[in-house]
Amino acid sequence: MKINRFEDIQAWQEARLLGKMIYEAAKANKALAEDYRFRKQIEGAVSSVMSSIADGFSRRSTNDFAGFLSAANESIAEVQRQLRLAFDQGYVSQEKFDELSAKSEEVAGLIADFNQYLRKHGT
Repeated sequence: MKINRFEDIQAWQEARLLGKMIYEAAKANKALAEDYRFRKQIEGAVSSVMSSIADGFSRRSTNDFAGFLSAANESIAEVQRQLRLAFDQGYVSQEKFDELSAKSEEVAGLIADFNQYLRKHGT
């Protein structure tokens, strides 16, 4: 599949879905919704994943794109840390934590695979 726009990138598509899932989880739990600082932290981190992928695509340089994918990887790692805190604070159930963690692992894998592909084959 040829990638003509950042929306074609599977890692971006799955990060978008993860973002939707996290925003929905924040709305569904009153305590999480009211913990403004924490909520903004995790929402910001998941938004950064999508933004870094899109920003990297717009650079049209393999090295720049790979750098932005590394930033996206750092952001997904932050999401994963925040998910653990959300679980520890009782903001999400074990089931929701497992669901969100699995999706975040999927996104992390897609980012890593895409970054590896770019470094081997270029854009």
